[in-house]
Amino acid sequence: MRGFFIKSIKRRCTLKKLYVGSLPPTSTENGVQELFSQYGRVHSIKLAKDLFSGTCKGFGFLEMEGHEARAAIAGLDGKSWEGNFLKVRFEDNRARGNNRGRRR
Repeated sequence: MRGFFIKSIKRRCTLKKLYVGSLPPTSTENGVQELFSQYGRVHSIKLAKDLFSGTCKGFGFLEMEGHEARAAIAGLDGKSWEGNFLKVRFEDNRARGNNRGRRR
């Protein structure tokens, strides 16, 4: 019975990874977390930063629970934030095109 209980808890707490694009270069992890926290708890966040200047490259990834992630997409996709219109989507793990590896 104990194993069933643990599996049911894990099923309810599935985290979804979101892609956030069109972020301004002045974006910080704290600022993006504040923006998304109005839709639920942000479990992790990682912004892509320029190696030399340390500014945001314009996109990042964050993890939220499934229903909270869907609410964040519905509320923030296309919304203007600090002068840019945000793109918020579920992360797409599939390879683009017909890339099956390096050709020799």
